[in-house]
Amino acid sequence: MNTQWIEISPGFAGYLALPPAGHGPGLVLFQEIFGVNEHIRTVAEQYALDGFVVLAPDVFWRQAPRVELGYQGADFTRAIDLMKAYAGPDALADIAASVATLRARPEVQGKVGAFGYCMGGRLAYLAAATTDIAAAVPFYGGGIHGQLDRAAAITCPVQFHYAEIDDNIPLSAVQSVREAMAGKPAEVHVYPGAHHGFNCWARASYHAPSAALAHGRALAFLAHKLF
Repeated sequence: MNTQWIEISPGFAGYLALPPAGHGPGLVLFQEIFGVNEHIRTVAEQYALDGFVVLAPDVFWRQAPRVELGYQGADFTRAIDLMKAYAGPDALADIAASVATLRARPEVQGKVGAFGYCMGGRLAYLAAATTDIAAAVPFYGGGIHGQLDRAAAITCPVQFHYAEIDDNIPLSAVQSVREAMAGKPAEVHVYPGAHHGFNCWARASYHAPSAALAHGRALAFLAHKLF
């Protein structure tokens, strides 16, 4: 597997992970609020080993290029501040540029999809609504339930993953997502006993059974939609 940082646009970079075969379908991996940190880079490598060409864009490049934050204390506070300062038009521009850059890579053979965690889950949802990606997989996408007016524009398949116990995304919000996506090629999975951030092995909320099940579901979904 080969990894490198590449330029998406002047000043805007992304972490690219290539599969052992050197080519495959494309996946844009949108970060949590903690930057393209070790966990996100490792997730990119995990999906590259599964056969995808993965690009994780550094979406906080305007405020704090290549920032890497932890999950507690001052790092958590800074991450929240960065998220709050990340404007909607900037996010849409970054989504479009990331998808276009990945699609133009010679290693990408097949379709392009998007996935992401927390804030990145919301960006993957917005990618489904605003670009021509072939599939999206938001994991506990914070704020999706506040942007359900975008659902009408989604035509690609979307697979949502939510924790049963999430202070930021109550089950009533998950139900609103189900209702907004009714009639569309969408799946909504809820993981009993799991908390927000259950996929991240560096967080106290890591829940290995849910992370493994979600990874398997996402792989089956993406293999069917992108290869």
